[in-house]
Amino acid sequence: MTELVVVGAGLAAANAVRTLREEGFGGRVVLLGDEHERPYDRPPLSKDYLLGTRERAAVYLHDEHWYEANSVELRLGSPVTGLDRAAREVEIAGGERIRYTKLLLATGSRPRRLRVPGADLAGVHHLRRIGEADRLREALHAGGRVVVAGAGWIGLEIAAAARSRGCPVTVVEPAPTPLHAALGPRIGGFFADLHRGNGVDFRFGTQVAELRGSDRVTAVITSDGQEIPADLVVAGIGAHPNISLAEQAGLATEAGGIRVDASLRTDDPDIYAAGDVAAIPSARYGGRLRVEHWANAVESGKAAARAMLGHEVVYDELPYFFTDQYDVGMEFTGHPGGHDQVVTRGDIDGRAFHAFWLADGEVVAGMHVNCWEEGLGGVRDLIQTRRQVDVRRLSDAAV
Repeated sequence: MTELVVVGAGLAAANAVRTLREEGFGGRVVLLGDEHERPYDRPPLSKDYLLGTRERAAVYLHDEHWYEANSVELRLGSPVTGLDRAAREVEIAGGERIRYTKLLLATGSRPRRLRVPGADLAGVHHLRRIGEADRLREALHAGGRVVVAGAGWIGLEIAAAARSRGCPVTVVEPAPTPLHAALGPRIGGFFADLHRGNGVDFRFGTQVAELRGSDRVTAVITSDGQEIPADLVVAGIGAHPNISLAEQAGLATEAGGIRVDASLRTDDPDIYAAGDVAAIPSARYGGRLRVEHWANAVESGKAAARAMLGHEVVYDELPYFFTDQYDVGMEFTGHPGGHDQVVTRGDIDGRAFHAFWLADGEVVAGMHVNCWEEGLGGVRDLIQTRRQVDVRRLSDAAV
């Protein structure tokens, strides 16, 4: 009997098992997750779920009866501790071994932890899982002074949620602007101004060096000696891909993830990888991209499922990301690494504009802020066609 096993019960995994059934696969499907929650959507955890405007039931990807109705063996609280490629078996905690014909690794990421004195004090939070979101939501509802370590996307979304709850918020960031490495100083400055306009205090050029308090955190000490009062500290300092299982099994890794080909197959022809952990070849950008965003988890999970069934698959999707902060909605696509120019069109001060990242005269990434009628369709075309653009026309909103 053909047995397809998926390790990880997140967004990529859930889309994979659904696609297997939609494509007509009638064999055994096993979904193994280390959490005790059925698969759920993660973006709301730092957005509307954290704000309390989305109910818990709405974040789950399928209702509680879907797995049984579709003959998917959902094994929760079952972390995979070993992978035996020769025997084609995975081992879960407790020693049970499960055989596979094809295996998908969709193990996701875990948040980088604060590794400073005092990081074990009460009141220190990291955000990746729904239980962590529950605790953080309750803490924000109680109020108090919030310090966010890191001004990346997660850090900014948490800061926006905390301000929306009325909490005083300070963001500590070693770079000179939010999102500096990803978007550059101009667009990073836009997000800094957005948050300052909503009462956020930024401390740039420094980082969290120590947390003080007896049982609970009461203050943050930065690397340049500032002391910031805090009742609540949230780390938004990035994530680590969960690739240890692949490494222990001797699978090839690259770009911080599991090396796969265009069909998401690893160097073992019976093992595939999708989502955060997959280092995928990119025809557009060259080399390999490892993308930790929602759309990649959705689409790569579907693509991996089709490839496992023997379909011809070439996965080369443009990265896509979205965020909601205060009255700003943003969509982003592409990969700005290596850009040499940023061009904008529209009204930045009025919070309705497009931005484009160019390399050697070609658009490599783009975003819009509150321009929902135009969206990203034209941006995607510019990226994919790789044609030289006239910067003057690109920046002219009348064209």
